[in-house]
Amino acid sequence: MTLNAIEVEMLIREGVPMAVDIDFRVDVVRDGFARARVPFASHLVRPGGTLSGPVQMALADASMYAAILASLGRVEMAVTSNLNINFLQKPAAADLVAEAVVLRMGRRLAFCEVRLLSGSDEKLVAHVTGSYALPA
Repeated sequence: MTLNAIEVEMLIREGVPMAVDIDFRVDVVRDGFARARVPFASHLVRPGGTLSGPVQMALADASMYAAILASLGRVEMAVTSNLNINFLQKPAAADLVAEAVVLRMGRRLAFCEVRLLSGSDEKLVAHVTGSYALPA
């Protein structure tokens, strides 16, 4: 059973309290894809006026989880097994958007890619790859 965007967002917010702290939102999900965001907020900013690296990583990780949930349904015990992020440029003082794609869904592992986008022109600010261990 697959889940819609509202169900995915609620499931993540219930299971990962930090998602509430950063106001993680899911805009769109479909099989193997999720588009999510963290609205710009002053308490998430680091010196220099940009969203902090940990917030960017959290958005990327939660977005991968959202794409997996949208594909497989309620697999709450799917867990991050690897996350690699390349910060490409400083995000604007605006919402940070993530577009997560499941590259390969195996029986035990899911491999994902995330593009973090910022500003009204949705400039690429970070590239993320990761994997999730799936429950048996």
